[in-house]
Amino acid sequence: MAVVALTASANAWLPNTKPHALDDHDNEIFVYPLRTEPNNKRWLPVTKKIRGVNLGSLFIFEPWIDSQEWANTGCEGGKSELDCVMNKGQDIADKNFQAHWKRWINQTDLDEMLSYGLNTIRLPLGYWLKEDLVDDSEHFPKGGLEYLTQLCGWASDRGFYIILDLHGAPGAQEPNQTFTGQYAPTVGFYSDHNYERAIEWLEWMTDIIHTKKEYRNVGMLELVNEPLNWDNAVNSLRKTYYPKAYSAIRKVEDKLKVTSNNRLHIQMMGSLWGSEKPTEFLSDISFTAFDDHRYLKWDISVEASHEAYIEKSCSDDRNTDGPTIVGEWSLAVPDDVEKTNAWNPQTQKEFYTKWFSVQAHAYEKHSLGGELQFSKLTHDY
Repeated sequence: MAVVALTASANAWLPNTKPHALDDHDNEIFVYPLRTEPNNKRWLPVTKKIRGVNLGSLFIFEPWIDSQEWANTGCEGGKSELDCVMNKGQDIADKNFQAHWKRWINQTDLDEMLSYGLNTIRLPLGYWLKEDLVDDSEHFPKGGLEYLTQLCGWASDRGFYIILDLHGAPGAQEPNQTFTGQYAPTVGFYSDHNYERAIEWLEWMTDIIHTKKEYRNVGMLELVNEPLNWDNAVNSLRKTYYPKAYSAIRKVEDKLKVTSNNRLHIQMMGSLWGSEKPTEFLSDISFTAFDDHRYLKWDISVEASHEAYIEKSCSDDRNTDGPTIVGEWSLAVPDDVEKTNAWNPQTQKEFYTKWFSVQAHAYEKHSLGGELQFSKLTHDY
């Protein structure tokens, strides 16, 4: 992945100065300047764009992001967190993961993000953060909530807008994917039992967000990351899970007497993900937002050439449902060309810088902006 030269200064959330993200030729990368807004941390920006980063592999480790850190956590040879905990035993795994949580993201990292003009972090989380939801047959590290609370406090102190994402759902929402926390050969999420577990997690997290000061800048809660787009799963997801989850979050907020300007935006994957219209069966769509993940690497309709990638990215409108954040995107290219000279980040910096720039421009022009996929601490960045 190419390193883009970024120089910036920022005064936390809603900065009074204009951070600048510049390419190697001192050209502004972002199309819209950051602007001062009312000091309401939960409110989704209107005149300001989301410029953020996913803090990947913090609370759900994906070994491809940093194989050395995976080994340092005692998980070498395991495909997922579940495998690692099973192999090491609960006590040893808990100790190892707590050490990982301490060292993976610190306050210096957050300060560096601010210096680049970033204003948002997205935190992928697993349902096992609520430890009483974990069945006896499931094995995950314990103790993560303390570190999540600490991180949200640090981020809130610096003024970051925070998105919490149910990235690993009960039973796994996709097969053979480490981002679910378990490399499950089949999915189990799309059932009443696991929907209820996920909803209990969302209720619990909503209560924490509104009652603990460290979470004061959390403004968005995503119902599930990257669900299947197969017919039966899609129907169940849209007809059952989304309406119940939305209602459950609002009921917690009603019970807590949360004012309208402090309600969470409830996020779902948008229609472009392929799971059809997410709000079709919702009776209320107020304070909803949508997530889009854009990887040209996987889009076989686009020729794998510099010219085609630039052309496609320049006009890439990902906003189809309403307020949309491109929650994941990257500069990754297809596996069969990534090792060739034409796509070598060290010799093709001009292309990668331009590609970064046109993607950022497009996502800010057509949507609320985006978060670069797990780039902050990718080992091979």
